[in-house]
Order: sequence, then C-alpha cells, then structure tokens
Amino acid sequence: MAEAHQAVGFQFTVRPDGVDVKLSKEVIKTIYLSSLNAWKKKAIQLKNGILTEVYPTSPSSWLIVVIAMMMSLYTGTDPPLGIINTIKENLPYKDCLSAQARAVLSAILFATAVWLIFIQFLRFTLKILLSYHGWIFESHGKMRTSTKVWLSLVKMFSGRRPLLYSFQAVLPRLPVPRVDDTIEKYLESVRPLLDDKQYKQMEILAHNFKENEASLLQRYLVLKSWLAPNYVSDWWEEYIYLRSRSPIMVNSNFYIMDFLYVTPTHRQAARAGNIVHAMLQYRRKLERGELAPMRALGTVPMCSTQMERMFNTTRIPGMETDFILHLTDRKHLVVFHRGRYFQVWLYTGGRHLLPSELENQFQQILNNTSEPQPGELKLAAITAGDRHAQTHIFPSLLKPSHLLKIVPWARTRLKYFSQGLNKKSLDAIETASFFLTLDEEPEGYDPGKVSSLDTYAKSLMHGKCYDRWFDKSFNLISYPNGKMGVNIEHSWADAPIVGHMWEYVLATDCFQLGYTEEGHCKGDVNRGLPSPTRLKWEIPAQCQDVIHASYLLARHLADDVDFHAHLFTEFGKGLIKKCKTSPDAFIQLALQLAQFRDQGVFCLTYESSMTRMFRDGRTETVRSCTSEAAAFVQAMEDPDATNAQRLALFQKAADKHQNMYRLAMTGAGIDRHLFCLYIVSKYLSVESPFLKKVLSEPWKLSTSQTPQQQLNLIDINKFPNYVGAGGGFGPVADDGYGVSYIIVGENLITFHISSKFSRHNTDSTRFSQHIRKAMIDIQTLFKQENDKGAVKNGMDVHLENNKKDK
Repeated sequence: MAEAHQAVGFQFTVRPDGVDVKLSKEVIKTIYLSSLNAWKKKAIQLKNGILTEVYPTSPSSWLIVVIAMMMSLYTGTDPPLGIINTIKENLPYKDCLSAQARAVLSAILFATAVWLIFIQFLRFTLKILLSYHGWIFESHGKMRTSTKVWLSLVKMFSGRRPLLYSFQAVLPRLPVPRVDDTIEKYLESVRPLLDDKQYKQMEILAHNFKENEASLLQRYLVLKSWLAPNYVSDWWEEYIYLRSRSPIMVNSNFYIMDFLYVTPTHRQAARAGNIVHAMLQYRRKLERGELAPMRALGTVPMCSTQMERMFNTTRIPGMETDFILHLTDRKHLVVFHRGRYFQVWLYTGGRHLLPSELENQFQQILNNTSEPQPGELKLAAITAGDRHAQTHIFPSLLKPSHLLKIVPWARTRLKYFSQGLNKKSLDAIETASFFLTLDEEPEGYDPGKVSSLDTYAKSLMHGKCYDRWFDKSFNLISYPNGKMGVNIEHSWADAPIVGHMWEYVLATDCFQLGYTEEGHCKGDVNRGLPSPTRLKWEIPAQCQDVIHASYLLARHLADDVDFHAHLFTEFGKGLIKKCKTSPDAFIQLALQLAQFRDQGVFCLTYESSMTRMFRDGRTETVRSCTSEAAAFVQAMEDPDATNAQRLALFQKAADKHQNMYRLAMTGAGIDRHLFCLYIVSKYLSVESPFLKKVLSEPWKLSTSQTPQQQLNLIDINKFPNYVGAGGGFGPVADDGYGVSYIIVGENLITFHISSKFSRHNTDSTRFSQHIRKAMIDIQTLFKQENDKGAVKNGMDVHLENNKKDK
C-alpha cells in the first residue's frame, strides 16, 4: 500500500512534444524526511559505535593526549624518549612533507598509539577486577572493607555514562569447572533422590567416567573455552532449543502478563497503539545502544548480547535444526485479527507513527468485516505443531482412523510457501518487527472470578493455537478490554531480557504517553496514512489438510495443559526479610515441602539462575532438592520434631541453597558443564554411560523467578497498583510441575503453576494449595519462635525491674 501511495505521487505522460512529469510535493517531502532520518540514524549509530569501541575512555581523551604530545614537542621536552623522532625519520613519503609537518604527524601517531595502549590497559584491568566474584558470597548488608575498595576501583575504571554494549569487551569468560568438583557436586545433589543401592551404582558410573573418558572430553572443552566467547551458549541455543523437534508452543515458549490491577484504557486499539509506540521507542534506543547496561549492585555489569535479537527476529524451521533469522531496521509489523493477516507500516516521513496514528490503523483492522481466505484462518497452527514428521494416535480427536499424520513445518514451508503470493506474505510475517494479535475475548485478572488468571495464562501461552505466530521472537497480544500480554519464543533470549523491555514499555505507556479522558491515545490523527494491507494467500487443499493436522495436534497439547495462577497475599518479601532469610531460598524450601506433600517423594528440581556476569552468559541450573532441604521437609512432617529443630534445619537448608545459587551465578554450577561434556562426547563418538544417565534424568519440578523492577521506572511504593503479574511456562516433564513466581513489592508473591491434565498424579490447583500451606507453615515457625523470644525478653525485663524495686 505504501508503494502504491508513492506511485500515485509520481506520474508521467508521454506526448508528441515530450514527456509531462508530475510530482507530488507531499511524496517528495516524505522521501526527503525519510532519507534525512536514515542518515541521522546512521550517524548516531556510528557515534555510539565509536564510543563503545574506545570505552572506558572517550574520543576527547585522545585529543588531550595529542595536545600533551604537541606541547612536549614545542617545549623541547622528550617524554617519548626519542620515539617521535624515530617515527619521523621512518615515515613513508617523508620527502613530500616539511620537517614541521613530519614532526606534527609523528606526534599524532605516537599519541594515538599511547592512547590505544592505555585503552587496552584499562580494559584488561577492568576485566581482572570483574573476574573477582567474592563479593557475591558475603552476607547481605555486611560488606567487607576489601569489597568496598574493589567496588570503588570498578566504578573508577568503568568510566561515566556507559552505553548498552560498552562492557562487552571487558566481561570475563565463563570458566570451565574442574571435573572432580562437578562430579562431587552432582553426587551430592542426587543423594536425597536415590536409595543406597542406586546411589552406589551412580558412584561407580561417576568413578568410571572420571577415570576414563573425562580427561579427554575436558581437554576439548577447555580448548573451546579459549577460542569461543562462551563455551556453553552456542551449544545451549542449538541443542536445547533449535534442534528440538517437539512443538515449541507450551514446551518452549513462555508468557508475561500485563499490570495485575490497572488497565490504563479499555479501548483495545488505543492501548495497542501506545504499547506498540513504546516498543518502537525501546527498539530505537536498543539499536543505537543508548540503553544503560544492567548492573548488579549498580556497578557490576551484565552481558547485553541477548538483547540484540529482540526485534526483527524469527525462528526459521529446518528438517533437523532450525535457525534464527535476525534483520535490522524493519519498518512494518503484521497484525492478526479474526483469521486475517494485515501488514501495518510503522514509519511515515522518516519517523515512527504516533500512538494516535497507530490506534487509527488498529481500529481500521478491528472494523474490517472481510472474511479469511481459504486456509488462512488456522494457518499459524503450523508453527504450533511438531517440527518433524510422525504419526500421532488421538482417538478422541480423529474417527474412525485415529491416525494423525504430521508433516513438518519445514517441509510444508518449502513445498507451499517458497514462491508466489504465499512466499511474499510469509516473508512479510517473518521479516516483521514483531507480531501483534488483536484478540476477540477479554482476559485479565478479575477478583470476582476465581479462574480469571488461569484463563488469562492459557490465552497467553497458546491462545486458540492458530492466533499466535509462535516462531516470532515475541507475539504481542491485545484484548478487547484493554489488557495486554506477550508470548515469547525462547531460543534467542531468557525471561529477564524480555522483562526488561516489558517494564520499560508499561512505564512509558502509563506515565509518559497516557490517554485522553475518553481513553484514546493523545495527539492528532493523520488521516492521509495508507491503510493496513491484507496479506494474500493461495493455499491448496493439500496444504490445508497439513495445517488442520498440525492444528489438531496443537489443540490436543493445549487442552492437556493445566495452568493455575495464585496470588499469595498473606505476606511477602518484607516479612521474609525480617526472618533474616533470602526470599528466594524461603520460597524454594516451601516448594520442596509442597512437592513432598503433593507427591510423597522428593524429585529432581530445576531452578534457573543467570550467568550474565560473563560474556554471552545465559543460565545455569540450581538443584534445589538438597540433602539439607530434604532433612528440613522430613522434620516438618515429623510430629515429634520441635520448632527449634525445624528452624535450625531450615536455616541450614536456606544457607545451602543460597550458596548453590551463588556458585551457579559465578560459573561453578553443575549442569551446563555436564551438558557440554556430553556434546563433546557425541562429537568424538565416545560412549559415556554416566553422562547418558545424567542427561536423561527428568526435571519433575522446574522453577524460575521472574525479575521485578529491573529498571525501577515505577515507584511501587507511590503507585502500589502498578505491579506486574509475572509470567509462566509449561511443565518440563509430563508428570511434573512448572512453577514460575514473582516477588512483587513487600506484600505479594504471584505463583504461575502448570501441569498436564492427562497425568492423574498432578493437579495445578492442588499444588497451589500445598504451596500456600507450606509458605504459611514455615512462617509460623518463625512467628512461634519470635513469640517465645518476646515472652522470654518480657520476663527478663520484669525480673530486672523487681530486683531494682527490692
């Protein structure tokens, strides 16, 4: 449509006396402004690129060094110890330059060399400083003097106003742990899960591995750590995500919800307009590198690599492995509504569309009454099904054959979408900035409806199975009541990365852009913009059968997933901290207690920890089911155990968990090392019964904490209702639970729990009740102990007063 609009602005007529050319001033102005903004953008990116390359110094520091060298040249002093003269005598084409010109040029060359060496010295020093992680093991609020000195040095060498990618070159590499340490920690982690006979067999496997193949595999892994920026991340992305052939809907993708209590406007098009505009602002800052890097303690930088592929990114299907397509500067998005696909241009005259203009575009789509083309309605289901060919048996879905033959998405794409209209429309989707769905059913938290958050979670996780393009880096979902949400493809990044963007977008939406009294976006509407364009498809009957089969598989998977979101309001982080315990450790031990009460046994537990203090770092696993946690849980279930005994075991287990979490963050975890050793063994065709056993163990309880207030853009003390509801993911094991939780402010913790209906031993609502009771039971231990302490202190004061009276 935009191309057609420009064609109308340029017309020519051939006449006998020549060619009559007519140009539209509006079109010429649009082209001029677009070109001007493109050059401006390139100039800003070039400037910020230079600032990043010379960080932690600045271009002005080069000028200072040059001036210093020139002053030494004209004052007759010789700090360079004759090096400038040597350069002057060996300059090429020196006969073409005067003596003074050769002296100035030599001084500039020497100053530049000194400046570049100084940059490398600062970077090396900063990398050495950032390789120290002892600070993370110190007790909260008890920082040693040496750590304070270290923090001051990091601040001093970090310079001022770093850009998003300024620290990438100085981040340390992820270290490869010693094999002996990893095996020792692994055996310790599985001890509470195995009986004596099973544990003895595992010890034998581990010993044989250490004595035989371990040293060879470790040498190759160490070599890779020297040659690659990160010895884990590329293999993790490829083998855990891109080579997986199971449906990414539910099994891989995850979701993030909108504000819990607040809906800024109930107009769907208006809310979508503001949110999309805020995302474009964020993308502009991201592309220019103008966002501030995330830093622990406000000082220690974290890797920003994952943020590069947030926009303009799609997972492209392959027969054996998928790949990630990332483009730059995409100028459109694709919108899905009632089975139709629309292309919406995001720029006009070289600028982003304003929120009011975006609202008008989305309202046109909502008002459009056209019907889907043949095969278009459920087209996106091909991104929700299996990624390899196989036959499924679903008696409840297909009769009488009971057979469902799945054709992989990669083969379907190659056969039906590689040419003509279908290719053009598919390219529009895959090259879009992101994907927007204008849903038809309202969702969101409603205190009057018990399951409102559950249906909201299922809608964000899978929707109707054909109204999300699950291969896009993220899908923005807009509801008729003004609520929003995001569904994220997992291979390119982890939850904190998208959470960072989402926090910026929600804060910008409410506190910067705002709405009129009628709920519309602020600003005038440009009625001259081209309307959204319908994507055209020619989908044959055979392809429609493939789409329908993929939809049936996705529908079966979606219907089997049980989601339950629970708002725990009895207490929160504020009260937990008064117990002098880490909130995360408190919750993880409550989850262990809930799991034992729900299943009657302990299970292998996964908690995600970040490793972004290292270059290209992603995640590491914390194995939360420890021997210390098991001892505490057993004491809680033992009626003969005293509160003092239970509290002592709780504190021991909490300390153990905190230490394991810190080890994982500092590169001393277990699972990524074992995973990479396994990959090396496959490359070398080395059979390892130990690694095969380790990598086949199911994670029946998979947990993750959603970060809150990464940017601190919203003061939740001042605006307590402007809090997020967090997000969630599907269960990792069919007979297990997936639990995501977010600690909101001081008095709220939100749990998102998932499981499978088809497994009768799991029930998300039941597990939620166990979590609630476990949290309250642990808090009661502290309360009862504190009450005893208060009575004892009161008696001591009373006795002391009696002594004084006597």
